[in-house]
Amino acid sequence: MRASVRRAHPRPRPFAGAGLAAVALATLTLAACSQSGEGEGVRKEGAASSQPSKQGEGAPPSESSSPSQAGQAPQGKPTAGKGPSAGSSTGATPHGAQRTGATHDPYAPENRVPCTAANTKVAAAALSRPLNHMLLTVTNTGSEMCDLKGYPVVKFEGAQSVPPVMEHSKPQAVTSLPPGGKGYAAVILSAGDGSGGDGYTARSLEVGFQGSDAMARAALPAKGVYIDSSLRVTYWVSTTEDALS
Repeated sequence: MRASVRRAHPRPRPFAGAGLAAVALATLTLAACSQSGEGEGVRKEGAASSQPSKQGEGAPPSESSSPSQAGQAPQGKPTAGKGPSAGSSTGATPHGAQRTGATHDPYAPENRVPCTAANTKVAAAALSRPLNHMLLTVTNTGSEMCDLKGYPVVKFEGAQSVPPVMEHSKPQAVTSLPPGGKGYAAVILSAGDGSGGDGYTARSLEVGFQGSDAMARAALPAKGVYIDSSLRVTYWVSTTEDALS
């Protein structure tokens, strides 16, 4: 009976050593796998952290973003080909540019030039009414507003001096002519009652302007005009009515 009990229990030492070896090998294998997995996890986590998971929580999207992402691009960096470039104006011409030229006042003193023989044309017409009167018409042939200052400097053929001006004809302001505009002055050639002296017929006329030495030639009728010592002129005015009144 004792002999049978001894045979029922095998010797444990060889099997215990093999079991410990297997456990150690399994532990090393798991440790190696765990280290390998941790390495991959670190790399993946690092790559993911360089790109934000949501728009607006990190760096702005690159130019290669999808159309939906490009539409969400921050203001100031519009997608190429859609909308104006940064800094451009989407409205009307800037206010300052609109005012340039559009609000230019040709009557402002700084925008006017004197009327001279170089930028005008002068015509002379003898009148039957009023008697012994001649009308001078000056036309601005330049491209700028010009001022007809004072009164005409009239020089008839053979005259020793220029005639004086009639002060009552002085306008309240200087007559200014836009391009193509006209101004007027009257010349009283002789006394209607014959009281003037030193009369003669003049066949040529030159007209000058205040502040300028240049003279413009104005044609007279072929028979000329009769002048005497009563010769007078009016100031330059803007209408024929004012010149002849």
